[in-house]
Amino acid sequence: MALNYVWLGFFLISFVVAVCRLIFLQDTAVFSTVMNGMFDSAKTGAEISLGLAGIMTFWLGIMKVGEKGGMISILARWVDPFFSRLFPGIPKKHPAMGSILMNFSANALGLDNAATPVGLKAMKQLQELNPEPEVATNAQIMFLVLNTAGITLIPTSVIALRIAAGSSNAAEIFIPTLIGTLISFISGLLAVALYQRINLLKAPILLTFAVFGLLLAGLFYVMQFLTPDQIATYTAFIGGFVIFAIIVSFLALGAAKKINVYDVFIDGAKEGFQVSITIIPYLVTMLVAISTFRNTGCMDYVLDAIAAIFSSMGLNTDFVPALPVGLMKPLSGGAARALMVDILKTHGPDSFAGRLASIIQGSTETTFYVLAVYFGSVNIKKTKYALTCGLIADVVGIVAAIVLAYIFFH
Repeated sequence: MALNYVWLGFFLISFVVAVCRLIFLQDTAVFSTVMNGMFDSAKTGAEISLGLAGIMTFWLGIMKVGEKGGMISILARWVDPFFSRLFPGIPKKHPAMGSILMNFSANALGLDNAATPVGLKAMKQLQELNPEPEVATNAQIMFLVLNTAGITLIPTSVIALRIAAGSSNAAEIFIPTLIGTLISFISGLLAVALYQRINLLKAPILLTFAVFGLLLAGLFYVMQFLTPDQIATYTAFIGGFVIFAIIVSFLALGAAKKINVYDVFIDGAKEGFQVSITIIPYLVTMLVAISTFRNTGCMDYVLDAIAAIFSSMGLNTDFVPALPVGLMKPLSGGAARALMVDILKTHGPDSFAGRLASIIQGSTETTFYVLAVYFGSVNIKKTKYALTCGLIADVVGIVAAIVLAYIFFH
Protein backbone atom coordinates (compact mmCIF):
# COMPACT_ATOMS: atom_id res chain seq x y z
CA MET A 1 0.00 0.00 0.00
CA ALA A 2 2.84 2.38 0.82
CA LEU A 3 4.38 1.94 -2.63
CA ASN A 4 0.97 2.63 -4.17
CA TYR A 5 0.70 6.02 -2.45
CA VAL A 6 4.31 6.96 -3.18
CA TRP A 7 3.99 6.01 -6.84
CA LEU A 8 0.73 7.90 -7.26
CA GLY A 9 2.18 10.87 -5.38
CA PHE A 10 5.06 11.16 -7.82
CA PHE A 11 2.66 11.64 -10.72
CA LEU A 12 0.15 13.93 -9.02
CA ILE A 13 2.78 16.24 -7.50
CA SER A 14 4.73 16.32 -10.75
CA PHE A 15 1.62 17.24 -12.75
CA VAL A 16 0.69 20.08 -10.41
CA VAL A 17 4.23 21.44 -10.51
CA ALA A 18 4.34 21.16 -14.32
CA VAL A 19 1.06 23.11 -14.63
CA CYS A 20 2.40 25.81 -12.30
CA ARG A 21 5.59 26.07 -14.37
CA LEU A 22 3.48 26.48 -17.50
CA ILE A 23 1.20 29.15 -16.00
CA PHE A 24 3.64 31.18 -13.93
CA LEU A 25 6.96 30.63 -15.73
CA GLN A 26 5.62 30.19 -19.28
CA ASP A 27 7.62 26.98 -19.51
CA THR A 28 5.97 25.52 -22.59
CA ALA A 29 8.60 22.81 -22.92
CA VAL A 30 7.98 21.22 -19.52
CA PHE A 31 5.39 18.68 -20.67
CA SER A 32 7.42 17.53 -23.67
CA THR A 33 10.46 17.19 -21.39
CA VAL A 34 8.43 15.11 -18.95
CA MET A 35 7.01 12.86 -21.67
CA ASN A 36 10.41 12.31 -23.29
CA GLY A 37 11.82 11.46 -19.88
CA MET A 38 9.00 9.01 -19.21
CA PHE A 39 9.54 7.21 -22.50
CA ASP A 40 13.30 7.12 -22.00
CA SER A 41 12.85 5.74 -18.49
CA ALA A 42 10.44 3.07 -19.71
CA LYS A 43 13.02 2.03 -22.30
CA THR A 44 15.76 2.08 -19.67
CA GLY A 45 13.70 -0.08 -17.32
CA ALA A 46 13.16 -2.71 -20.01
CA GLU A 47 16.84 -2.58 -21.01
CA ILE A 48 17.98 -3.03 -17.42
CA SER A 49 15.67 -6.01 -16.95
CA LEU A 50 16.72 -7.66 -20.21
CA GLY A 51 20.34 -6.80 -19.43
CA LEU A 52 19.95 -8.85 -16.26
CA ALA A 53 18.78 -11.87 -18.27
CA GLY A 54 22.27 -13.18 -18.97
CA ILE A 55 23.67 -12.79 -15.46
CA MET A 56 20.38 -14.01 -13.95
CA THR A 57 20.39 -17.07 -16.18
CA PHE A 58 23.97 -17.90 -15.21
CA TRP A 59 23.69 -17.26 -11.46
CA LEU A 60 20.41 -19.04 -10.90
CA GLY A 61 21.83 -21.99 -12.81
CA ILE A 62 24.80 -22.03 -10.41
CA MET A 63 22.47 -21.61 -7.43
CA LYS A 64 20.42 -24.61 -8.58
CA VAL A 65 23.61 -26.70 -8.69
CA GLY A 66 24.53 -25.46 -5.21
CA GLU A 67 21.09 -26.35 -3.95
CA LYS A 68 21.06 -29.86 -5.43
CA GLY A 69 24.68 -30.51 -4.47
CA GLY A 70 24.15 -29.47 -0.86
CA MET A 71 26.46 -26.42 -0.69
CA ILE A 72 23.57 -24.04 0.04
CA SER A 73 22.60 -26.22 2.99
CA ILE A 74 26.18 -26.09 4.28
CA LEU A 75 26.17 -22.29 4.08
CA ALA A 76 22.81 -22.21 5.83
CA ARG A 77 24.22 -24.21 8.76
CA TRP A 78 27.16 -21.80 9.09
CA VAL A 79 24.98 -18.70 9.44
CA ASP A 80 22.11 -20.31 11.34
CA PRO A 81 23.11 -19.08 14.85
CA PHE A 82 22.98 -15.45 13.67
CA PHE A 83 20.30 -15.51 10.99
CA SER A 84 17.88 -17.67 13.00
CA ARG A 85 17.55 -14.74 15.45
CA LEU A 86 16.87 -12.21 12.69
CA PHE A 87 14.68 -14.55 10.63
CA PRO A 88 12.72 -16.64 13.15
CA GLY A 89 10.14 -17.48 10.48
CA ILE A 90 12.67 -19.43 8.38
CA PRO A 91 13.07 -23.11 9.33
CA LYS A 92 16.52 -24.17 10.51
CA LYS A 93 18.97 -25.13 7.75
CA HIS A 94 16.61 -23.82 5.06
CA PRO A 95 18.48 -23.05 1.79
CA ALA A 96 17.21 -19.45 1.89
CA MET A 97 19.72 -18.81 4.70
CA GLY A 98 22.62 -19.65 2.39
CA SER A 99 21.23 -17.49 -0.41
CA ILE A 100 20.78 -14.55 1.97
CA LEU A 101 24.37 -14.94 3.15
CA MET A 102 25.68 -14.94 -0.41
CA ASN A 103 23.62 -11.85 -1.25
CA PHE A 104 24.96 -9.92 1.75
CA SER A 105 28.52 -11.04 0.97
CA ALA A 106 28.29 -9.95 -2.67
CA ASN A 107 26.90 -6.56 -1.62
CA ALA A 108 29.69 -6.12 0.93
CA LEU A 109 32.28 -6.74 -1.79
CA GLY A 110 30.52 -4.36 -4.20
CA LEU A 111 29.63 -7.17 -6.62
CA ASP A 112 26.22 -5.94 -7.75
CA ASN A 113 26.00 -8.32 -10.71
CA ALA A 114 26.33 -11.27 -8.35
CA ALA A 115 24.21 -9.81 -5.53
CA THR A 116 21.00 -9.23 -7.51
CA PRO A 117 20.39 -12.74 -8.93
CA VAL A 118 21.34 -14.39 -5.64
CA GLY A 119 19.03 -12.00 -3.80
CA LEU A 120 16.17 -12.78 -6.17
CA LYS A 121 16.81 -16.48 -5.58
CA ALA A 122 16.56 -15.85 -1.84
CA MET A 123 13.25 -14.03 -2.35
CA LYS A 124 11.88 -16.97 -4.32
CA GLN A 125 12.92 -19.39 -1.57
CA LEU A 126 11.32 -17.14 1.07
CA GLN A 127 8.17 -16.96 -1.05
CA GLU A 128 7.88 -20.74 -0.88
CA LEU A 129 7.37 -20.30 2.89
CA ASN A 130 4.77 -17.55 2.43
CA PRO A 131 1.22 -18.57 3.45
CA GLU A 132 -0.20 -15.41 1.78
CA PRO A 133 1.56 -15.11 -1.60
CA GLU A 134 0.59 -11.47 -2.20
CA VAL A 135 1.59 -10.24 1.28
CA ALA A 136 5.23 -9.77 2.33
CA THR A 137 6.35 -11.96 5.23
CA ASN A 138 8.45 -10.73 8.15
CA ALA A 139 11.46 -12.61 6.77
CA GLN A 140 11.11 -11.02 3.33
CA ILE A 141 10.84 -7.54 4.84
CA MET A 142 13.86 -8.07 7.08
CA PHE A 143 15.87 -9.38 4.12
CA LEU A 144 14.99 -6.49 1.83
CA VAL A 145 15.58 -3.75 4.39
CA LEU A 146 18.96 -5.21 5.32
CA ASN A 147 19.69 -5.57 1.60
CA THR A 148 18.94 -1.89 0.91
CA ALA A 149 20.96 -0.84 3.97
CA GLY A 150 23.66 -3.44 3.37
CA ILE A 151 27.21 -2.84 4.53
CA THR A 152 29.77 -2.09 1.82
CA LEU A 153 33.27 -2.90 3.04
CA ILE A 154 35.09 -0.99 0.30
CA PRO A 155 33.26 1.43 -2.08
CA THR A 156 35.31 0.34 -5.09
CA SER A 157 33.24 2.06 -7.79
CA VAL A 158 33.16 5.36 -5.89
CA ILE A 159 36.94 5.30 -5.42
CA ALA A 160 37.36 4.54 -9.13
CA LEU A 161 35.18 7.52 -10.10
CA ARG A 162 37.16 9.78 -7.77
CA ILE A 163 40.41 8.61 -9.34
CA ALA A 164 39.00 9.33 -12.80
CA ALA A 165 37.97 12.82 -11.63
CA GLY A 166 41.55 13.57 -10.59
CA SER A 167 41.33 13.26 -6.80
CA SER A 168 44.66 13.58 -4.99
CA ASN A 169 43.53 10.97 -2.42
CA ALA A 170 40.60 9.04 -3.84
CA ALA A 171 40.45 6.57 -0.93
CA GLU A 172 40.14 9.22 1.79
CA ILE A 173 36.37 8.67 1.89
CA PHE A 174 36.80 5.01 2.85
CA ILE A 175 36.50 5.37 6.64
CA PRO A 176 33.54 7.80 6.74
CA THR A 177 31.77 5.72 4.06
CA LEU A 178 32.31 2.52 6.03
CA ILE A 179 31.01 4.14 9.22
CA GLY A 180 28.04 5.62 7.34
CA THR A 181 27.00 2.32 5.77
CA LEU A 182 27.33 0.58 9.16
CA ILE A 183 25.08 3.20 10.78
CA SER A 184 22.54 2.80 7.97
CA PHE A 185 22.59 -0.99 8.35
CA ILE A 186 22.07 -0.84 12.12
CA SER A 187 19.24 1.70 11.79
CA GLY A 188 17.44 -0.50 9.26
CA LEU A 189 17.93 -3.54 11.50
CA LEU A 190 16.60 -1.69 14.55
CA ALA A 191 13.58 -0.38 12.64
CA VAL A 192 12.53 -3.84 11.45
CA ALA A 193 13.33 -5.40 14.84
CA LEU A 194 10.98 -2.91 16.52
CA TYR A 195 8.17 -3.71 14.07
CA GLN A 196 8.72 -7.45 14.45
CA ARG A 197 9.53 -7.34 18.18
CA ILE A 198 12.89 -9.10 17.73
CA ASN A 199 15.29 -9.02 20.67
CA LEU A 200 18.73 -8.11 19.30
CA LEU A 201 20.51 -8.41 22.67
CA LYS A 202 21.41 -12.06 22.18
CA ALA A 203 24.87 -13.61 22.24
CA PRO A 204 25.04 -14.75 18.55
CA ILE A 205 24.01 -11.29 17.30
CA LEU A 206 26.35 -9.41 19.65
CA LEU A 207 29.23 -11.79 18.86
CA THR A 208 28.68 -11.36 15.11
CA PHE A 209 28.84 -7.58 15.39
CA ALA A 210 31.96 -7.86 17.57
CA VAL A 211 33.69 -10.04 14.97
CA PHE A 212 32.59 -7.69 12.23
CA GLY A 213 33.99 -4.74 14.21
CA LEU A 214 37.37 -6.48 14.48
CA LEU A 215 37.29 -7.17 10.74
CA LEU A 216 36.66 -3.49 10.02
CA ALA A 217 39.47 -2.46 12.37
CA GLY A 218 41.87 -4.84 10.60
CA LEU A 219 40.73 -3.60 7.21
CA PHE A 220 41.28 0.00 8.30
CA TYR A 221 44.80 -0.86 9.50
CA VAL A 222 45.74 -2.51 6.20
CA MET A 223 44.28 0.40 4.21
CA GLN A 224 46.83 2.77 5.75
CA PHE A 225 49.61 1.09 3.74
CA LEU A 226 47.85 0.97 0.35
CA THR A 227 47.45 3.53 -2.43
CA PRO A 228 43.99 4.11 -4.03
CA ASP A 229 45.09 2.13 -7.11
CA GLN A 230 46.21 -0.77 -4.90
CA ILE A 231 42.93 -0.68 -2.99
CA ALA A 232 40.96 -0.93 -6.24
CA THR A 233 43.23 -3.73 -7.51
CA TYR A 234 43.11 -5.82 -4.33
CA THR A 235 39.36 -5.33 -3.95
CA ALA A 236 38.77 -6.54 -7.51
CA PHE A 237 41.07 -9.52 -6.86
CA ILE A 238 39.33 -10.50 -3.60
CA GLY A 239 35.87 -10.15 -5.12
CA GLY A 240 36.78 -12.12 -8.23
CA PHE A 241 38.55 -14.85 -6.25
CA VAL A 242 35.68 -15.29 -3.76
CA ILE A 243 32.99 -15.49 -6.42
CA PHE A 244 34.95 -17.85 -8.68
CA ALA A 245 35.81 -20.05 -5.69
CA ILE A 246 32.11 -20.25 -4.80
CA ILE A 247 31.23 -21.27 -8.37
CA VAL A 248 33.89 -23.98 -8.44
CA SER A 249 32.93 -25.29 -4.99
CA PHE A 250 29.26 -25.55 -6.06
CA LEU A 251 30.18 -27.48 -9.20
CA ALA A 252 32.77 -29.67 -7.45
CA LEU A 253 30.42 -30.68 -4.63
CA GLY A 254 27.65 -31.36 -7.14
CA ALA A 255 29.99 -33.59 -9.14
CA ALA A 256 31.12 -35.35 -5.94
CA LYS A 257 27.45 -36.07 -5.15
CA LYS A 258 27.22 -37.62 -8.65
CA ILE A 259 24.48 -35.31 -9.89
CA ASN A 260 24.35 -34.21 -13.53
CA VAL A 261 25.57 -30.65 -12.94
CA TYR A 262 24.98 -29.65 -16.57
CA ASP A 263 21.30 -30.61 -16.59
CA VAL A 264 20.74 -29.11 -13.15
CA PHE A 265 22.41 -25.88 -14.29
CA ILE A 266 20.12 -25.68 -17.32
CA ASP A 267 17.03 -26.12 -15.11
CA GLY A 268 18.14 -23.24 -12.91
CA ALA A 269 19.10 -21.11 -15.90
CA LYS A 270 15.56 -21.38 -17.28
CA GLU A 271 14.25 -19.95 -14.01
CA GLY A 272 16.72 -17.06 -14.24
CA PHE A 273 15.50 -15.98 -17.66
CA GLN A 274 11.87 -16.10 -16.52
CA VAL A 275 12.62 -13.93 -13.47
CA SER A 276 14.34 -11.28 -15.61
CA ILE A 277 11.20 -11.01 -17.73
CA THR A 278 8.90 -10.91 -14.69
CA ILE A 279 10.53 -7.80 -13.18
CA ILE A 280 10.15 -5.62 -16.32
CA PRO A 281 6.73 -4.09 -15.47
CA TYR A 282 7.71 -3.41 -11.86
CA LEU A 283 10.97 -1.70 -12.77
CA VAL A 284 9.46 0.34 -15.62
CA THR A 285 6.62 1.45 -13.34
CA MET A 286 8.96 2.90 -10.72
CA LEU A 287 11.52 4.44 -13.08
CA VAL A 288 8.85 6.31 -15.05
CA ALA A 289 7.41 7.82 -11.87
CA ILE A 290 10.85 8.91 -10.67
CA SER A 291 11.56 10.49 -14.04
CA THR A 292 8.45 12.69 -13.88
CA PHE A 293 9.41 13.92 -10.42
CA ARG A 294 12.91 14.80 -11.55
CA ASN A 295 12.06 16.38 -14.93
CA THR A 296 9.37 18.70 -13.57
CA GLY A 297 11.95 20.26 -11.25
CA CYS A 298 10.42 18.88 -8.05
CA MET A 299 13.81 17.65 -6.88
CA ASP A 300 15.34 21.12 -7.35
CA TYR A 301 12.51 22.73 -5.40
CA VAL A 302 13.04 20.33 -2.52
CA LEU A 303 16.75 21.20 -2.42
CA ASP A 304 16.08 24.94 -2.51
CA ALA A 305 13.62 24.60 0.36
CA ILE A 306 16.13 22.65 2.45
CA ALA A 307 18.83 25.26 1.81
CA ALA A 308 16.45 28.09 2.77
CA ILE A 309 15.45 26.37 6.02
CA PHE A 310 19.04 25.81 7.15
CA SER A 311 20.07 29.32 6.11
CA SER A 312 17.23 30.86 8.10
CA MET A 313 18.48 28.95 11.15
CA GLY A 314 21.97 30.35 10.67
CA LEU A 315 23.43 26.91 9.96
CA ASN A 316 26.07 25.93 7.45
CA THR A 317 24.69 24.95 4.03
CA ASP A 318 27.86 23.62 2.40
CA PHE A 319 26.24 20.18 2.30
CA VAL A 320 23.34 21.25 0.05
CA PRO A 321 25.18 20.95 -3.33
CA ALA A 322 25.81 17.25 -2.57
CA LEU A 323 22.28 16.56 -1.34
CA PRO A 324 20.85 15.64 -4.78
CA VAL A 325 22.88 12.41 -4.61
CA GLY A 326 21.26 11.52 -1.29
CA LEU A 327 17.75 12.34 -2.48
CA MET A 328 18.20 10.51 -5.77
CA LYS A 329 20.00 7.38 -4.48
CA PRO A 330 16.88 5.73 -2.96
CA LEU A 331 15.12 6.33 -6.29
CA SER A 332 17.74 5.50 -8.91
CA GLY A 333 21.32 4.28 -8.51
CA GLY A 334 22.28 5.27 -12.05
CA ALA A 335 20.87 8.79 -11.69
CA ALA A 336 22.61 9.21 -8.31
CA ARG A 337 25.91 8.09 -9.84
CA ALA A 338 25.48 10.60 -12.68
CA LEU A 339 24.74 13.36 -10.16
CA MET A 340 27.85 12.43 -8.17
CA VAL A 341 30.02 12.59 -11.30
CA ASP A 342 28.52 15.99 -12.11
CA ILE A 343 29.32 17.26 -8.59
CA LEU A 344 32.90 15.94 -8.82
CA LYS A 345 33.27 17.78 -12.11
CA THR A 346 31.61 21.02 -10.97
CA HIS A 347 33.02 21.37 -7.46
CA GLY A 348 36.09 19.12 -7.69
CA PRO A 349 36.59 15.64 -6.21
CA ASP A 350 38.51 17.00 -3.22
CA SER A 351 36.00 19.73 -2.39
CA PHE A 352 33.66 19.33 0.58
CA ALA A 353 30.70 18.78 -1.77
CA GLY A 354 32.70 16.24 -3.81
CA ARG A 355 33.73 14.29 -0.73
CA LEU A 356 30.23 14.35 0.76
CA ALA A 357 28.64 13.22 -2.52
CA SER A 358 31.14 10.32 -2.61
CA ILE A 359 30.32 9.28 0.96
CA ILE A 360 26.57 9.39 0.30
CA GLN A 361 26.94 7.39 -2.91
CA GLY A 362 28.96 4.73 -1.10
CA SER A 363 26.85 4.45 2.05
CA THR A 364 23.22 4.48 0.82
CA GLU A 365 21.19 2.18 -1.42
CA THR A 366 18.48 2.25 -4.11
CA THR A 367 15.52 1.43 -1.87
CA PHE A 368 12.72 1.92 -4.41
CA TYR A 369 14.59 -0.05 -7.07
CA VAL A 370 15.28 -2.95 -4.70
CA LEU A 371 11.70 -3.07 -3.40
CA ALA A 372 10.22 -2.88 -6.90
CA VAL A 373 12.50 -5.55 -8.37
CA TYR A 374 12.64 -7.99 -5.45
CA PHE A 375 8.96 -7.86 -4.49
CA GLY A 376 8.00 -7.78 -8.16
CA SER A 377 9.97 -10.96 -8.85
CA VAL A 378 7.62 -12.93 -6.58
CA ASN A 379 4.47 -10.85 -7.25
CA ILE A 380 4.21 -9.38 -3.74
CA LYS A 381 1.59 -6.60 -3.76
CA LYS A 382 1.27 -5.76 -0.05
CA THR A 383 4.70 -4.70 1.21
CA LYS A 384 3.49 -3.53 4.66
CA TYR A 385 6.19 -1.55 6.50
CA ALA A 386 9.12 -2.51 4.22
CA LEU A 387 9.26 0.90 2.53
CA THR A 388 9.02 2.75 5.85
CA CYS A 389 11.95 0.84 7.35
CA GLY A 390 13.99 1.12 4.16
CA LEU A 391 13.51 4.89 4.07
CA ILE A 392 14.40 5.14 7.76
CA ALA A 393 17.73 3.48 6.95
CA ASP A 394 18.19 5.82 3.98
CA VAL A 395 17.45 9.00 5.94
CA VAL A 396 19.69 7.97 8.83
CA GLY A 397 22.43 7.03 6.34
CA ILE A 398 22.23 10.41 4.58
CA VAL A 399 22.27 12.35 7.87
CA ALA A 400 25.18 10.22 9.11
CA ALA A 401 27.08 10.85 5.86
CA ILE A 402 26.63 14.62 6.26
CA VAL A 403 27.73 14.58 9.90
CA LEU A 404 30.74 12.37 9.10
CA ALA A 405 31.77 14.64 6.22
CA TYR A 406 31.76 17.64 8.56
CA ILE A 407 33.77 15.68 11.14
CA PHE A 408 36.38 14.40 8.70
CA PHE A 409 36.63 17.14 6.07
CA HIS A 410 35.16 20.47 7.19
